[in-house]
Amino acid sequence: MMCLKVQTFSSRVARLAKAVIPACALVVSSALALSLVSCTSKVDDKDTTLNVVLRANVKGLDPIRANDLYSGTVISQIFEGLLQYHYLKRPFTLEPGLADGMPTVTDNGLTHTFKIKKGVRFHDNAAFPDGKGREVTAEDFVYSYKRLADPNNASEGYWIFEGKIKGLKEWADAVKAKKADYSTTIEGLQATDKHTLVIKLTQPYYQLNYVLATPYAGVVPREAIEKYGAEFINNPVGTGPFMLAKSSDWVRNSKITLKKNPTYRQETYPSEGEAGDQEKGLLADAGKPVPFSDALVFTELPEDAPRWQNFMKGNFEFVEVPNDNFENAVKNKQIVPDLASKGMRLEITPNVDITYNAFNMRDPILGKHKGLRHAMSMAIDHALLIERFYNGRAMPAQSPIPPGLDGYDPNFKNPNVQFDVAKAKETLAKAGFPEGKGLPEFTYETLSDSKSRQQSEFIVQSWAAIGIKAKINASTWPQFQEKIKSGQAQIFGIAWGADYPDAQNFLQLFYGKNLAPGPNDSAFVNAAFDKLYEQSLATAPGPARDEIYKKMRDIVVEEAPWIYDTHRVAYRTIHGWTNNFKYNEMVMNFKYVRVDPKKRAELKPKL
Repeated sequence: MMCLKVQTFSSRVARLAKAVIPACALVVSSALALSLVSCTSKVDDKDTTLNVVLRANVKGLDPIRANDLYSGTVISQIFEGLLQYHYLKRPFTLEPGLADGMPTVTDNGLTHTFKIKKGVRFHDNAAFPDGKGREVTAEDFVYSYKRLADPNNASEGYWIFEGKIKGLKEWADAVKAKKADYSTTIEGLQATDKHTLVIKLTQPYYQLNYVLATPYAGVVPREAIEKYGAEFINNPVGTGPFMLAKSSDWVRNSKITLKKNPTYRQETYPSEGEAGDQEKGLLADAGKPVPFSDALVFTELPEDAPRWQNFMKGNFEFVEVPNDNFENAVKNKQIVPDLASKGMRLEITPNVDITYNAFNMRDPILGKHKGLRHAMSMAIDHALLIERFYNGRAMPAQSPIPPGLDGYDPNFKNPNVQFDVAKAKETLAKAGFPEGKGLPEFTYETLSDSKSRQQSEFIVQSWAAIGIKAKINASTWPQFQEKIKSGQAQIFGIAWGADYPDAQNFLQLFYGKNLAPGPNDSAFVNAAFDKLYEQSLATAPGPARDEIYKKMRDIVVEEAPWIYDTHRVAYRTIHGWTNNFKYNEMVMNFKYVRVDPKKRAELKPKL
C-alpha cells in the first residue's frame, strides 16, 4: 500500500484522532497540534471511535492512487479486493476477501477463476438510484482493473498487471490511440456470469494473489466514477467496513473521519492465529461480527512531538515511539514500569522494508558516474545513523532485499555501504572528481518535518566530509512525491515497505518498464537486470528463483542507483483500552481492532 513511506529516524507509521478529542482540540497544523493535549473533558464511556495518527498527509482516496503508506492505509478501510490477509497468521497468509473462496487455477497456472461473494453491496451513495448501493458483480472487477490500466488515469499501480494479463496492455494501447473504450472485450478479463471472474495470464504470475490483495486492486463502482469524475479521489465509494459519509468529513491536511458501513457484509473476527495469540488475548473476540468501531478517525501530524504528546494524553490508541522519547518509554525491549502502570503495552515488529537514498539516474552527472555514487555511499556512517536516529532499532541494509524474504542472504556484504572516508575520497578521485572538484552543488530532497531535516543534514554533512556539496530542499509529503514522480528530484531520501512478502516487490523498483508513474523512481534502466527480472516472474518460488534474485541484487548493488541505508524495527506503544491490535504492514485492517470505551473512560483521566 502503500508502497512509499516517509524516511525518518523514528518510524514509519502511526494513526489518528477524534471522539475523545473535544471540539477545542481540532487542529489544522502541527504547530497547533500541541493544543490538543491541553483540552480536557469527560470521556464518553460508550464511544467506540478508533483514533489513529498518520505521520504524513493523505493525497487522495482513490485505489489507483494508493502508492504510499498513508493514503493506502485509509483507502484500505474504504475499498476491498478479491483477497485479503488473515489478520493474525504469520507468516502472512492470504484468504478470501470479496472472493467466495480461493481461486481455481487451471491451464498450467495461466487461468485463475474467482467466484464472487453474493450479496456484497457498495456503500450507499448518491451515485446510485435512491442512494442505495447495489450488489457487487464480477463485471465491477473487470471495470476496476481496466481503470487501473487506462493510460488516461496514469495510475501509479498499473505495474501490478502490466504485461501480465492477456490483452490488457493491447487494450491500454488502443485506448491511448482512441481505438478502444471500456466496452471493448479483453481476453484476459472476463465476467463469465454475474459472480464469476476469469483472469487469463500471459505467463505464470506467482505474485498474482498478492497483488490482488493490495489497495490498487480494490473494486469500484462505475456509477460513482462517472458521477464524480476526477473528484472521485475526494468522494470514495467502495465496499469496505468504513466509509466517508460526506465530503466534509475530510479536512485536508488535518483529519479524516470515516463512519461504520451500515450495510457491510457479514464477516467475523478470526478464530485462529499463530502461537501466542491466545495468551495475548488476540482471540477473545473470535466469531464476533466486525467492524467493532462506529467511527475511525485519522489525524495527520507530521511532527514527532505532537504525536507522542497526544498519545500520552490518550488522544490516539497507539503510536510509534519517537526517537526523542525512546529512552523514557522503553528499557531492555520492555515498556517502562511507569507507562505499564497506566495500562500501556509495547509491540515490537520487524519491518519488511528498506530506507534508502535514491539518485535520479537521468541526471547527467549522477547517472553517468558510478564511482561518484559509490563514494557517496561509503561516506555515510550507517552505524552512527542507526544509533543517532533510530535508537538502534534498525540494521544496516546491504541490498534492497529485507530479511525474511526469499533471496535474502544474511552473509552478503555490500562493499559500498561500509563506512570508509579514505576509500570514499579515493573512489571519488578515480571517478574524476578529486575532493569534489568539478561537481556542482547537488539538491537533496526531503520532508519538511524537523526529524527528516535533521537526518538529511547528517547525510549532507557526510558528503561534505569528502568534498561533495549538497543543499537540502524540504517539502510536504504530497509535494515530495510529486517531485519524485515528475523526475524533478535529484537525490532523495525515502523508504519502501513491502506491498507483499516477496523480494520481487523490492526488485521491481529497478525494472526498466516500471518508470514513472510506476514505482521505478530512480529511473534505473539496465538490460541485464530487466532480463533477469522477467525470468524471475516466470520462475516458481524456490532455490532457482532465489538464485535469480541474488543475481539481480548483485547488479543493483554494483550499479548503485540507491544508497542502501537500513531495515527498521517498529516499536509501538498501545493503550490498555485497545484490543486485538496486531500490526500488519502489508495492509493494516482496522475493522478487527476494538476499543473498550469503559476502560478508556477509566484509564484516560489517569494519564
